[in-house]
Amino acid sequence: MVAGLRAAACGRSSEVTSQTTPSNANGSSAPTSDKQPVILTRELTKHYGNFVALDSLTMDVARGEILGFIGPNGAGKTTTIKILVGLARPTSGSASINGVDCERSARDVRKMVGYMPDKFGSYDNMRVLEYLDFFASAFGIHGAKRKQRIADVLELTGAGYMRDRFVESLSHGMQKKVGIARTLLHDPQVLIFDEPANGLDPQARIDLRELLLELGRLGKTLIVTSHILPELSRICDKVAIITHGKMRAFGNLADIMSTLRQRRTIEVQVESHDQLQLAEQRIRPRLSESDELSLSEAEGMVRFTTENQDDFLADIVGDLIAGGVRVVQFREVQADLEDAFLSVTREAEEPKAELAKASDPGVKQSAARETA
Repeated sequence: MVAGLRAAACGRSSEVTSQTTPSNANGSSAPTSDKQPVILTRELTKHYGNFVALDSLTMDVARGEILGFIGPNGAGKTTTIKILVGLARPTSGSASINGVDCERSARDVRKMVGYMPDKFGSYDNMRVLEYLDFFASAFGIHGAKRKQRIADVLELTGAGYMRDRFVESLSHGMQKKVGIARTLLHDPQVLIFDEPANGLDPQARIDLRELLLELGRLGKTLIVTSHILPELSRICDKVAIITHGKMRAFGNLADIMSTLRQRRTIEVQVESHDQLQLAEQRIRPRLSESDELSLSEAEGMVRFTTENQDDFLADIVGDLIAGGVRVVQFREVQADLEDAFLSVTREAEEPKAELAKASDPGVKQSAARETA
């Protein structure tokens, strides 16, 4: 199937519909690649009564890209996925796959999308081969083509050795492979995987990572949701962070980290333990109230977080040296996807916390007494 998929992927590159560059929920231009978007949402909004599940969500994913779609539970990820696969209608805005509107042409969209939820149904009393044959028939694949397609997906997913085993006898990781094989049967151009790494052991995660990367190389466009952020960061071309139905950050990880109000973590290793207090005395007065500082005697390390820029850090280095602190190492700890997620979600919650505080009668009474 690998060779067949590569040939099919090359033939599809001319099918992708040209779209206008979208903009993020904050009004800035959404990061796009040079390739035309396969998945495109514009101001996508979904209300359930008075509850806003999605609020003007805009994003694009190009052919062959893997998007990490992350957010806390209830953020709106599942609602977005349901709209993309034609299982829910947006209140306003639009979503399209290869230029085909997900609401108006849901049946056509489903032919182009393969979706594997976190918990997917399986017929435990079927053998793997029977299970895939059943779904291939449901997809309208018949005769010799069906037999070949099943063989192809088993080969691609590395599940060929379990073809004659009952589904109920398989480990969780093996069942995930069978689920992915089923998702690939109709050769969809877009693949959506909801928490595919859940419950997998380390080796199964490595196998899954390699499979998802291979699918991207074959020209598939992927959306992957996961709470295992370090693993997700190793495969994604783009990241979308969503909270309370709003897009908080979108783009490649480096771009996100450079545009966020991200706190920087600095480590200062000194020559000996008796230098720790001296280093602290030189650093702490320069920090703001929101900055944090800690000492690790075991490592001979001072750690502090700050939102200040490079010139501030250069001044600290100079001050340490001038004060007689023997610095062995001064470095910034590189932020990762987990740091970005925590920063974004923290910033999203701050206005809500302030609003709740302002509306608290006790707070209002206290403020009134202070101003009286």
